[in-house]
Amino acid sequence: MKNSNEPIYKNIALDIANKIVRGELKPGERISGRSTLAGIYKVSPETIRRAIALLEEMKVVSANLGSGINILSISSAERFIEKNKNNEYVNTVKENIFEILEQKKKLDKELEENFNKISDFIERFNSISPFTLIEIDIKENSKVANKKVNEVKFWQYTGATIIAYRREKDIVVSPGPDYIFQPGDIIVVIGSSDVYDKVYSFLNY
Repeated sequence: MKNSNEPIYKNIALDIANKIVRGELKPGERISGRSTLAGIYKVSPETIRRAIALLEEMKVVSANLGSGINILSISSAERFIEKNKNNEYVNTVKENIFEILEQKKKLDKELEENFNKISDFIERFNSISPFTLIEIDIKENSKVANKKVNEVKFWQYTGATIIAYRREKDIVVSPGPDYIFQPGDIIVVIGSSDVYDKVYSFLNY
């Protein structure tokens, strides 16, 4: 809601109309009274009154004293937006979209870099004998679930080293001794040729 050249009450009305169109507010639903909305938008109750009055004119909402504000129509909200939007408002929406896309690019790049690190580990360690690199998942009933690496003495009992783990879409390289085993995690481990049997037994028995 950045349209600084428009009155604040109009921007608030547009914001409420957009929430209706997006489904955040539904027809038949009752929303907060003017005093509560004034606190949410950090404006005076009079500003909220003027915003609601704009929406009432186009049958987007109805406001009754003492009974709150009722959402009436999605199509009316769409017409309200169409009537009141201007180039600056549209540009603000575009800016928000571009900002989100930039954030997504950064996240994708970070994810790709982490995958490349994992691939590099795999390529280097697969060429080194007698080390073996494996992936293994942490099950719900694992005896190490929700415990730290150093707490369970992982290396002492298995002789293996955790070089990374994947949790949903996140990949963390070299997690260190404070890493906490969480069910659903997939850990990447390096060790001797029998590392899988040792680690699997340690995690599950």
